[in-house]
Amino acid sequence: MFSFIISLVALVVGYWLYGAFIERVFGADKDRPTPAVTKSDGVDFMVLPSWKIFMIQFLNIAGTGPIFGAIMGAKFGPVSYLWIVFGCIFAGATHDYLSGMLSIRHGGVGLPELVGNYLGNATKRVMLVFTVLLLIMVGAVFVYSPAQILGDLSSQHWNGFFSMIGFTSEHSMVMFWIVVVFVYYIIATMLPIDKIIGRIYPLFAISLIFMAVALMIMLFYHFPDLPEVWDSMGNKGRESGLLNQPIFPCLFITIACGAISGFHATQSPLMARCLKNEKQGRPIFYGAMITEGIVALVWATVASYFFYDNGYEVFHSSLKASAPQVVNVTANEWLGSFGAVLALLGVVAAPITSGDTALRSARLIIAEFVHLAQRTIKSRLLICIPLFTATMALLWYNITDADGFNIIWGYFGWANQTLAIFTLWTLTVYFVCNGKPFILVLLPALFMTAVCPAFLAWKIVHIDVVKSALGDGSFFLSDGFGYMVGLLSVIIALACFLLWYRNRSSYGTKI
Repeated sequence: MFSFIISLVALVVGYWLYGAFIERVFGADKDRPTPAVTKSDGVDFMVLPSWKIFMIQFLNIAGTGPIFGAIMGAKFGPVSYLWIVFGCIFAGATHDYLSGMLSIRHGGVGLPELVGNYLGNATKRVMLVFTVLLLIMVGAVFVYSPAQILGDLSSQHWNGFFSMIGFTSEHSMVMFWIVVVFVYYIIATMLPIDKIIGRIYPLFAISLIFMAVALMIMLFYHFPDLPEVWDSMGNKGRESGLLNQPIFPCLFITIACGAISGFHATQSPLMARCLKNEKQGRPIFYGAMITEGIVALVWATVASYFFYDNGYEVFHSSLKASAPQVVNVTANEWLGSFGAVLALLGVVAAPITSGDTALRSARLIIAEFVHLAQRTIKSRLLICIPLFTATMALLWYNITDADGFNIIWGYFGWANQTLAIFTLWTLTVYFVCNGKPFILVLLPALFMTAVCPAFLAWKIVHIDVVKSALGDGSFFLSDGFGYMVGLLSVIIALACFLLWYRNRSSYGTKI
C-alpha cells in the first residue's frame, strides 16, 4: 500500500515539476493566436472554457483503458506501479502535451498531417489509413464494453422495467444498449462540439471522478497489506500460474491508457481547436494524462487487493480474472448499491465519451485529407455514412463472433502503442528541427519502438498453430526471442535516426 502512496505523490509532483519543464522547453506563448480564434467555424473550431476542455480531454482519452488495462496489468505484480508512474510522467503526459501543442502550432490539424509534415508524405498516407482503422476499432469496442456493463446493471437493478418493455434476457438488454450507444455516437459525431459533448461531458466526469475518489478513500480505509515494489519485481502472474505473459513486452501493451497511449494523439488535436491560448496546454493535455494515471493507479491497487487478499488461484477460479467482473464486485462490495451504480456509470461514461470522439476524430482526419470543409451537415454526412457503415460492420463481428471482442481488443492494444511510436518519432524530428533537447522524446520513442515489435513477435509465435509447429523448448517461445526482436528494432530505428540527423541541414523549418 505504501507503493501506492509514493506513486500517487510522484504523479502529482511530476505534473508540477516535469510538466512545467516540458512546457518551458516547448515555449508555450499565451499571446500567440490559436486556431480556435483564427479558424473559428462554430462546429469544430471554437473557444471553450478551460475547465470544459479539461473535462472533455480527460474523458476523451480515458476509455476503459486506465480501468480494465490497469486491472489486467496488476496481475504482473507491483512492477505495474513503476510503469504507470514513469510511463505517465516521462512518456504519456509528454506525448499528449506535445502532440496537442504541435497541432495548435500547425493550425489544429490532425495526427496524420503532423506526421506527414515531419516524417514525409509516404508515412502520412500510411498513418492516415492506420489511424482511421484504429479509430473505427475504438468506436466498435467502446460500444460493446459499456453496453455490456449497462446490460449487467439493467438485469440487477432495472429488471422489472426492461421486462415491461419486452427485454427479458441479459443478452437482449445488452443489444438494447448497443443500439442506444450507437445512436448517441451518430448524433455526437455530427453535431457541433458544444451542443452535446460540451454540455454532457461534465456530468459524465462527475461519475468518473466520484468512482476514483470513492475507491481511493476505501483503499485508505482498508489499508491492505499488499506486496510493495521493493519486496518483489518479479512476475507475480507467471509465478502463480495465472498467466504466461512476460513483463516485457506484455505489461507495456496491457497498461496503455494510464501510462502512454497513441490514441491520445488523435484526441489532443480535437481540444487544440478549442484552446484560447497556449498556456492552457499544460493543465489540459499534460494534466489530463496525469489524472488518467491516477485513475489507473487506483484500479491497479484495487485489483491487487483482490488478487493478493484472496489469492490468485481463488480469484481465478471464482471470477475468471475478468476486468469487468472485478469492477462489478469492487463497486458492490465497497460502495453499496447506490455508490456502485454511480461508480459503474463512471466506467460506462469513459468508453462512451472516448468512442464518440474517436469517430469525430476520424471524420475530421478524413475531411482534412480530402479537403472537404465540415461547416455543413451535408459535408459531414458524406464522410460519416461510410465511416459508420464500417464501424457497424466491425461491431457486428464483435457481437456475433464468440471471441470477437477479445480479438479486436488485442489488435487495438498493439495498434494503439504503434501509433504512439509514430507520434514520438514525429515529436523527435520536430525537436531536432527546432534546436530543442530531443533526447526528451527520443528515449520514450526508442523504448516503445522496442516494445511493439517485440509484442507482435511474441503474439505471433504464441498462436496455437505456430506454437505447435515450433515445439516445446523452442528458443522462439522463450522470453529471449522477444528481447532480441525489441533490441534489433531499436538498433535499426536508432541507425536510421542518426543517418537522418547527420544529413538534416536541408530538412524542415522552425515552427
